[in-house]
Amino acid sequence: MGGPSARPFLIPFGGGDLDPTKRVETIITPTLQGMGFDLVRVSVSGAQRQTLQIMAEQLDHSTMTVEDCAAISRSISALLDLEDPIKGRYTLEVSSPGLDRPLTRPKDYTRFAGLEAKIELRHSIKGQRRFRGRIAGLTDDLVQLDTEDTRVAIPFADIERAKLILNDELLALASETEH
Repeated sequence: MGGPSARPFLIPFGGGDLDPTKRVETIITPTLQGMGFDLVRVSVSGAQRQTLQIMAEQLDHSTMTVEDCAAISRSISALLDLEDPIKGRYTLEVSSPGLDRPLTRPKDYTRFAGLEAKIELRHSIKGQRRFRGRIAGLTDDLVQLDTEDTRVAIPFADIERAKLILNDELLALASETEH
């Protein structure tokens, strides 16, 4: 009864239960972090000509350069070619989040507390799916948002999409961090 007794180790990238964006996140996150970047968002768009968008930022929140995006693109292209998490052909696009950035992670609601945001939900809260207000932080996976009328507690898991609102306050903040 020869042969090794160890069980094979299976990696779920070729299929499994993960959707393509989650597979891409799993594949590229360690490399990005090793390079000094944090993954902000992965999205796949387009039916005929798919685009895989990778949005990343510096771990220290300093300004991203075109060279940073190119370095990320080169590094993760090789990984994606090897693991092949997206069916068919696609165009890889690497970018920084920009000023009116998407809010995709719980830590974004702590980091950007005090700034204005738009939030759209998967399911309505008291008949409302879209909110606009000032981020008041995150408590127990509930995003606290001060609207014109009241403070709303929004379950992070129910957020479909959210982003900062580009306004004079955000532009001034960006100007301060550049100097």
